[in-house]
Amino acid sequence: MLPGGNSAAGPIRWILAGLGNPGREYENTRHNAGFHALDAVAADCGANIRRLKFKALVGEGVIAGQRCLLMKPDTFMNLSGQAVREAMAFYKIPIERLLVFFDDISLPPGKLRIRRKGSDGGHNGIKNIIYLTGADSFPRVKLGVGAKPHPDYNLADWVLSRFSREEQAAMEDAWKLCPEIARLILSGKTDAAMNRFNS
Repeated sequence: MLPGGNSAAGPIRWILAGLGNPGREYENTRHNAGFHALDAVAADCGANIRRLKFKALVGEGVIAGQRCLLMKPDTFMNLSGQAVREAMAFYKIPIERLLVFFDDISLPPGKLRIRRKGSDGGHNGIKNIIYLTGADSFPRVKLGVGAKPHPDYNLADWVLSRFSREEQAAMEDAWKLCPEIARLILSGKTDAAMNRFNS
């Protein structure tokens, strides 16, 4: 039995990926919101994300009775699809059973938006996943990190900046919701998750 009260017997059924950049210099930046979301899910289901495999740090857990691989790609954001595609191929996971957590500058800090599928929306990590898997029909959780303070602000500088104290508090509130969102989606209740958590 794994923490969470579910048996981990059987094959990996889902892959949950949190997107971000590895390395201490990127810790707690806006672009790493997906890493923090996955950490919250991992803590909730008892997964230990520290094994290096598939160009990612990975761990296993049970969510909604389904054995899952939780992964934080170690490739840097723009090549996130390399890690995701390797793991999907190894476990023969269809695209519909990939759940991705990532940052979104079009939403205020701490706001959430769940989607069943969709375009990359200008996010390079999602763009690479869609490009390398050839599909965009995977559920995803967008974590608002706030818009650039003014149009001329360099986007890379913005997403690699850190949150203010107030923003950080809003983000932590959002991350705490991610385990429940994962349980609903993996239980086939994506509509319920969208109705309850979409901002």
